[in-house]
Amino acid sequence: MKVNGERLLNYLKTLGEIGRDQDGRMVRLAGSDQDKAGRDKLVEWMKELDLEIKIDKIGNIFGIWSTEENKDKKPIMTGSHIDSVIDAGIYDGCYGVMAGLEVIRTLKENNVEIKRPLVLAAFTNEEGVRYHPSMMGSLAYVGGCELDDALDTVGIDGTTLREELKRIDYLGENEMGFIVPEKFIEAHIEQGPILDHEGISVGVVSDLQGIFWKEVTIIGEANHAGTTPTSMRRDAGLALAKINVFLRELAEQSNSRTTIGEVEIKPNAINIVPGYAKFTVDIRNSNKEVLLEQEKKFFEYLKKIEEQEDLKIEVREIASFEPVKFDEEILDRVRESAERNGFSHMEITSGAGQDAQMMSRICPTAMIFVPSKNGISHNPKEFTESADLENGANVLLDVIKSYVE
Repeated sequence: MKVNGERLLNYLKTLGEIGRDQDGRMVRLAGSDQDKAGRDKLVEWMKELDLEIKIDKIGNIFGIWSTEENKDKKPIMTGSHIDSVIDAGIYDGCYGVMAGLEVIRTLKENNVEIKRPLVLAAFTNEEGVRYHPSMMGSLAYVGGCELDDALDTVGIDGTTLREELKRIDYLGENEMGFIVPEKFIEAHIEQGPILDHEGISVGVVSDLQGIFWKEVTIIGEANHAGTTPTSMRRDAGLALAKINVFLRELAEQSNSRTTIGEVEIKPNAINIVPGYAKFTVDIRNSNKEVLLEQEKKFFEYLKKIEEQEDLKIEVREIASFEPVKFDEEILDRVRESAERNGFSHMEITSGAGQDAQMMSRICPTAMIFVPSKNGISHNPKEFTESADLENGANVLLDVIKSYVE
């Protein structure tokens, strides 16, 4: 039994045309009209497969295949997300949902009698672009944050997630965690270069990096760029630069990944010493102890800079997620399927946060990766070969079939 690769690719391409702006960029931010259009198409496809549609209070969509005989059993769940970043590719998140859709269609076409329910999930606001933090829908679903706090998050455009989900008719009624799966399996593009560089078709995702996000505000003193001596400056821009260099050194010392992403400087003028800087910090490592030690060193360095440069530094936590070890028993089935089908495979760590990371809090969880050409993601150049998309979906099919038959 195999998936239909041409049909899977058609799902991805059709969804990938939804949400194009006037410049042709694919933009489906959470809660937007474009997000609604993508959700509507997904629900249409789910209904074509006679799935029962359930939407929870943060807009997560679930397509449920069950029978009278198995409806009381814990289901197998698969899926990911269909919201996007700005100017996105068509694979990130969407592949996991479309592969799940194709797996269910293949099982139904082959008249497989399922002994436990099978659920396809599309989680809300995984990207976290319009509303912080990322993975919000799955995080709220597993109780990792208060539902009202998530819904009342103010977005970059001044809206709240609650009002936007209500506006697009995807503020559902089902409670958080109303389905607790027996297993959760997510297929995803790697979003990094390793599988492509090594010529490997399937990634067996053993673990996922922990992440912490901070927002740092530096308050110094704006002053004239020509008349203020270097020794007498309280330069927020200098402090920002030093912190950025420190984070790069921290990453190199501990095999971590550190990034200053969003940056705001005031007054942002060519002839004024910056008196204010606000920026985000992203630090990731797959080892919890190392990650905690890095957080400690980061705060120690901020204190040092505060004293050296006569500044005030404030830190707000945006999000903090511990590293995840995926379920070895599910991963064994991923390996067995890859070997049985003759697909090259290797163990790999996920460098990106994923919905599976959140779902691991309530059930055994694993991921299947397929290559990303040149490691490009969050970019319209994002690409995965059709054969690799099909191979990954066939592994997902094998693993799910082994649990539901």
